[in-house]
Amino acid sequence: MLKDLFQSPDYFQVDELLTEEHLMVRDTVRQWVKKEVSPIIEDACQQAKFPSHIIGGLGQLGCFGPTIPQEYGGGGMDHIAYGLMMQELERGDSGIRSTASVQGSLVMYPIFTFGSEEQKRKYLPKLASGQWMGCFGLTEPDFGSNPSGMITHFRDAGDHVVLNGAKMWISNAPFAQIAVVWAKDDDGIIRGIIVERGMPGFTTPETKGKWSLRASATGELVFDNVKVPKENILPGAKGLKGPLSCLSSARYGIAWGVIGAAMDCYDTALRYAKERIQFDRPIAGFQLTQKKLAEMITEITKAQLMNWRLGVLKNEGKATPAQISMAKRNSCDIATRIARDARQILGGMGITGEYPIMRHMMNLESVITYEGTHEIHLLITGQDITGLDAFH
Repeated sequence: MLKDLFQSPDYFQVDELLTEEHLMVRDTVRQWVKKEVSPIIEDACQQAKFPSHIIGGLGQLGCFGPTIPQEYGGGGMDHIAYGLMMQELERGDSGIRSTASVQGSLVMYPIFTFGSEEQKRKYLPKLASGQWMGCFGLTEPDFGSNPSGMITHFRDAGDHVVLNGAKMWISNAPFAQIAVVWAKDDDGIIRGIIVERGMPGFTTPETKGKWSLRASATGELVFDNVKVPKENILPGAKGLKGPLSCLSSARYGIAWGVIGAAMDCYDTALRYAKERIQFDRPIAGFQLTQKKLAEMITEITKAQLMNWRLGVLKNEGKATPAQISMAKRNSCDIATRIARDARQILGGMGITGEYPIMRHMMNLESVITYEGTHEIHLLITGQDITGLDAFH
């Protein structure tokens, strides 16, 4: 891959809405990505190998659970700082951002929000540093957009429970030390339970053959009569509201993250179009190329403003799940279209590993699907504005 020359587009001076701390956090992560991720990410994707050596750096940067209070090892930052971190990580690669998103929003968040004090002190500091990695088990082979139908379950067996079932499409699963798993109890109520690697009957086979998120490790979680101590059940989570609140936290990070990928595609296409000469002039001088670039920067700017406002609302405790859903859907939708238009501007060079665009394109096909598909998010907005449920 060519040298990382990324320059962040800011057409409406959105930086002026950010605090000095926000800018410092963003610029620190941006420089780390340029130094540690950009030089190795293309090779990692070609080999379909997660670059595990960067985990320590992500922990030192505070990318694992940045909004978790410092007393538990987190960064104690606000939600805009968290969003900016995810934006910069995904500007590097969606798989790297996914690793951080899962750790912070889907593992540390439920332990902090629904866990006992003992659970928080046992797990959160190790997760924040990256000493331990975690994963989140909700999706099943037969239940994706309809998680309430899950069949993974556990039965009471005295001082422990016995867990059976399977989860799939689980980021971080192949190497995670713990899994926050959502399963039904004897009464059919969905509960969260922390399963640790090494518990007999718990395996995490890796998913092979992906054409997307190739630098992220994906796998299954298989539970065959796994004995789990009762103290590993999250006491504060009962029902589907628990895992859905985790998804809202992760979707918020995605809304910011994919704009990083979109910005990288736009910046790459703009630079290329100004340098590429055809018919004795730069292709940036042709109307159809300018149309693509103008539409890209317009959509990026609109999304930047939506994400910033959503971050303000989240800091104030006012952001609704439906607002987060809209931002996730909008950001993913425009990012996928920007990646495709950017690829067209680069012509044949757009499919090579010399430029990041094709990698972003493939990654975004996963991101627009996971944590709620484009269609499901449209129905969430539809239900919110009409008051009518179109899911059934």
